[in-house]
Amino acid sequence: MEFAVDLLVALVGLGVFSQHVWALRGHFASERMSRGAQVISAGALGSCLLMLVLLWALPQPPAAQFVGIALMAASLWLFWQAVRASKQSRLRFAFDDAPPEALVTFGPYRRIRHPFYASYLIFWTGWAIASWSAWALLPVIVMATLYTIAARHEENLLSRNNTMGPAYTQYRSQAGLFWPKF
Repeated sequence: MEFAVDLLVALVGLGVFSQHVWALRGHFASERMSRGAQVISAGALGSCLLMLVLLWALPQPPAAQFVGIALMAASLWLFWQAVRASKQSRLRFAFDDAPPEALVTFGPYRRIRHPFYASYLIFWTGWAIASWSAWALLPVIVMATLYTIAARHEENLLSRNNTMGPAYTQYRSQAGLFWPKF
């Protein structure tokens, strides 16, 4: 039973992670990856490997693993809602300095300004819970820091944009950074 649940966690984790990787070329429109985006990608890959090592090296309570799987599934749902809402908007990679082409304010963007980052944070939190190790908190903290820095960079670009700046200021008062604002 333990092997089967570990395998399920690994497959779900890798499955969700692979869809995040797909977005790099299948959804985001930047011509090249900035250094910051490369750092985030390297951090995500390292985090994925650490989670796999922890998963297979240490015992986990099955309840924690099922909670982790549920969170990873919830993160995937939010990820695809963000893809659907932003597919026509030509969003860019993290830390791309090009001016944004659109302000997305519907779908999950209605309540969360950065639903992609929110979905990634939920995913890493779910995998950390499923891994059931204090070491699993390290990737969550590192990735949350990187996503926060990237989100602030994007918000700075939107705020300085002559055509979208005022609308973005209004939007910020209605939507939370990574968590819904009601």
